[in-house]
Amino acid sequence: MKTYSEISLQEMRKNEQGYISSLEGGVDFQDKLRSLGVYAGSHIIKRSNSGGHGPAQIEVLGSCLAIGSGMASKIKVKVKMHKLLLAGNPNVGKSVVFSRLTGIGVISSNYPGTTVDVSSGDSMIAGERFTIVDVPGAYSSHGLNKAEEVAAKIVKDTKEAVIINVVDATNLERNLFYTFELAQAGLPMVMLLNKWDIAVRQGITIDCALLGKKLGVTVIPFVATTGEGLNELQEFIKRFLDGAELLPNAQPQDPDERWKLIGKLSSECQVIRHKHASFTERLQAVTSQPNTGIPFAVLVMSVAFFIIRFIGEMLNVYVLDKLYNLLWFPFVSKIFSAVSDGGFIKTFFIGTGPDPLQTFGVLTTGIYIPFVTVLPYIFAFYFVLSILEDIGYLPRLAVLLDSTMHKFGIHGYGVIPIMLGLGCKVPAIIATRVLETKREQTLAAAFALSIAPCMPQTAMIFSLLAPYNIKYTIFAFASILIAGLSASFGLSRMIKGNTPELFVEIPPYQMPMLSVIMRKVYFRIKDFLFEAVPMIIFGIAIISLMDIAGIFRILDLLLAPFMHTMLGLPPETASVMLLGFLRKDVSISMLAPFHLDPSSIVVASVFLTLYLPCVGTFFTTLKELGGKYASLVFLINFAAAVFFSFLLHIVTTIF
Repeated sequence: MKTYSEISLQEMRKNEQGYISSLEGGVDFQDKLRSLGVYAGSHIIKRSNSGGHGPAQIEVLGSCLAIGSGMASKIKVKVKMHKLLLAGNPNVGKSVVFSRLTGIGVISSNYPGTTVDVSSGDSMIAGERFTIVDVPGAYSSHGLNKAEEVAAKIVKDTKEAVIINVVDATNLERNLFYTFELAQAGLPMVMLLNKWDIAVRQGITIDCALLGKKLGVTVIPFVATTGEGLNELQEFIKRFLDGAELLPNAQPQDPDERWKLIGKLSSECQVIRHKHASFTERLQAVTSQPNTGIPFAVLVMSVAFFIIRFIGEMLNVYVLDKLYNLLWFPFVSKIFSAVSDGGFIKTFFIGTGPDPLQTFGVLTTGIYIPFVTVLPYIFAFYFVLSILEDIGYLPRLAVLLDSTMHKFGIHGYGVIPIMLGLGCKVPAIIATRVLETKREQTLAAAFALSIAPCMPQTAMIFSLLAPYNIKYTIFAFASILIAGLSASFGLSRMIKGNTPELFVEIPPYQMPMLSVIMRKVYFRIKDFLFEAVPMIIFGIAIISLMDIAGIFRILDLLLAPFMHTMLGLPPETASVMLLGFLRKDVSISMLAPFHLDPSSIVVASVFLTLYLPCVGTFFTTLKELGGKYASLVFLINFAAAVFFSFLLHIVTTIF
């Protein structure tokens, strides 16, 4: 039940054993090591901790050697590698168990050919190295959705591994069906009854010894948030390493027979004592019913929205913007100080001025937009989303809004990117990944981009219209909402396909674990940095080349008649509209010097909000949806921008 993995000597854990596979230094380096008994094929035991900058201490041929960290990194060692599969239903706490068993060095990637994330990481358990795979949550091995298809394939294709079946101790009967299916894999298995502490508080008692005897597996009471049960898991792993027979008992193949057996097991092994409803149970009832759940959802979303805005703005204004202006911009300016102003190289890399939002420098604007403008809101959003996710609120929100969202071709989970779009459009587009089909992702992206401005735009529209009657502010946002809903509804009729029905478990509320939340935030931000940021910087580079080539000046001249004739705006505002591609709120603020009347401000705001997303969102949308579907979203929103802005111009001119 083991394979071998090649790592450097420096990466080996304390007391881990292995065989030297190769020495990557020069001939003199290899000769020196051979003279000490360190050569390809020799058996070694690591006696010092992994990593660090100190010498690596090893035991070889009965002697103890200390090898400098630089030399140790050049020595490759084959170590025994076992595999653990963490498998279970969704919402059973697998991610917290995974967090307990692995460190921060976790790999999260899409399963080949899908958009389903599968995490894996290494850990030393009972003195041996294990690769731990967090199998996507599933109710069945028959693949009712992409996540279940991936889970079934991982279990089926893995020939040598131990299955750690994570079961929700508060919902034993429902979880056992998947346990029976995992038992068919023919792999050693252990069951962790997670959330044991919650089960005890709810008056649930489970006879682990009897349940284990009936199933033929070791059953361990487990509390992932505190680590209770880890010692028992270590003991099980030791038994596995010692060669104990740990295969589960054969289970019925017929689903009806399985459910009969599950009912029998539950009645024999589990006792449930009546307890009065707790506060969280009463809250669950309140937040699940439409008449009370929808007002509660409005409250939760409002609080979440303002937390995201507060954290995002604080990081933007008081941390990242200052770091950019005090450290980064002076640094790149000094590098290019010897290069003549106005030349291609200096203009391309740092632009024509110090303001990164009024120029297109790859090392100024290309850094400022993703890291200063977008990243704070990405962090804030993922932090709040992870809290709502781990508390167990998101499934309830999806259920409450499912009927409404179906009218626009997406199910209830589409509310997540729409909610995010009120703060920043980039995380909103990334959040469309929660939806299963490309059609749903496209419709959700169109919805998120068009029904309301992002938070900075909203603030600028408010400030421009504040001196005038409140009706103009209401008119502006109502017009954007109607235009966005119309565009999204039209797109849902253009893209043929069925809307999948919502199929989601509604878990009980539970206290989130900060370490797990921050781990989720870390990996999601890592995805943004490695996937979205390169696209944004590449986009800025293309725009910079277009600006240097004079293409924007030509577009400015071409758009001027359109601005005046179709929208009733001064021809000079064409440059402001082009700037909107770079930063929407800045372009809206630049309408102030034109001293427009309130009706014209409304028209300009609607057009700027809808005609194109900002550059960061533009290239993120291309990355997430692909050229075909992203183009559909851009075209339908542009058409809505032109039509509704022109209609507003006509209406305001007549009335």
